[in-house]
Amino acid sequence: MLMMHDGTAGPEGAVETTVDEVRAWAAGLVATSARIAHHFARSEPRQRALAYLQGLLSPIERKNGWQLAEFAGDATPDGVQRLLCSYQWDADAVRDDLRAYVVEHLSEPDGILVVDETGFLKKGTKSVGVQRQYSGTAGRIENCQIGVFLAYASARGHAFVDRALYLPKEWAADGIRRAEAGVPAEVVFATKPQLAQRMLERARAAGLRAAWVTADEVYGADRPLRESLEREHQPYILAVRSNEMVGMPGLGRAWPVAVAEVAAGLPAAAWERLSAGAGAKGPRLYDWARVALAEPTPAGWGRGLLVRRSISDPTQRAFYRVFGPAETLLPQMVCVAGHRWTIEESSEAAKGEVGLDQYQVRQWTGWYRHVTLALLAHAYLVVTRLHAVQTRPEKRGI
Repeated sequence: MLMMHDGTAGPEGAVETTVDEVRAWAAGLVATSARIAHHFARSEPRQRALAYLQGLLSPIERKNGWQLAEFAGDATPDGVQRLLCSYQWDADAVRDDLRAYVVEHLSEPDGILVVDETGFLKKGTKSVGVQRQYSGTAGRIENCQIGVFLAYASARGHAFVDRALYLPKEWAADGIRRAEAGVPAEVVFATKPQLAQRMLERARAAGLRAAWVTADEVYGADRPLRESLEREHQPYILAVRSNEMVGMPGLGRAWPVAVAEVAAGLPAAAWERLSAGAGAKGPRLYDWARVALAEPTPAGWGRGLLVRRSISDPTQRAFYRVFGPAETLLPQMVCVAGHRWTIEESSEAAKGEVGLDQYQVRQWTGWYRHVTLALLAHAYLVVTRLHAVQTRPEKRGI
């Protein structure tokens, strides 16, 4: 049985599922696996890849090597380990097929690319990239790995299109640890925003176009990342910290002012109550305000500051830099900013339903292979649910 991304068993939710639908899901998974089959030169790894996807989509409690092997009918996890560690296949090529699959099924003219990171809690010091570092997933400093992810979101659904393992400076500079973990020689230290920029550039080079890009403060505070998007005339709404300096008009010139100071001086009439999207408890309502910035801007484009204020505690505020078409209205900005939560929802779903964080590999190659296959399994669930809703409207309430 397939586990859907809303936590229900299969796309049916409370609606009875037919035998034909179950057969269609199984056939759909085989077809999805066939998309990547040409990356495996021999039949055994091709079969292993399909079995791995089936195991990730199964209802087994833990998607680790032993349980995936048991689900596949193997006595030991040796076959699973060969797939992740020793067979010859390119996880980046499969990533490209994943991206094409997501675009094929979810693409819309107003689609949004979302960047975020997630932590993978680990024990010991041997897993590639692991160290004590801040994990937004845990909300504190933990012994963990950090992955940076790029997702695509539209009204049809949201799924991942790329991933990158963050390799801390200590790891990047340690030749012994690198060798033990199989880190390629060409891999050097890169910040999280630099990893995000590379993923965005790959997506664009592959022909993926998005109406907007959005991300949190880690990425919004990075000027080179913003400038790279601007060079491509890519609209963005990126969160920034309260001390971010912006250009405000005054005395015939632009004066740098912290965004928190700008927000503190806004009149009551500047705020508008709008929903940033549906949440678990209904619309995510906040007060929002926008301010035009006095910074150099291409013709027909605008730069602005978007401010979000909590209704229950007006002192809680979030700030966003906006770069986009000059005619963009406040409700559209709010909608884009609200899409940042879609990648968090996707991370939770991928961890909870297809074992994104349940791998038992320590090396660079194994991490990329497991994560890429898990993201493909998650995308398959998203697409399968979309088709179920389209073919049986009564399932819209699941």
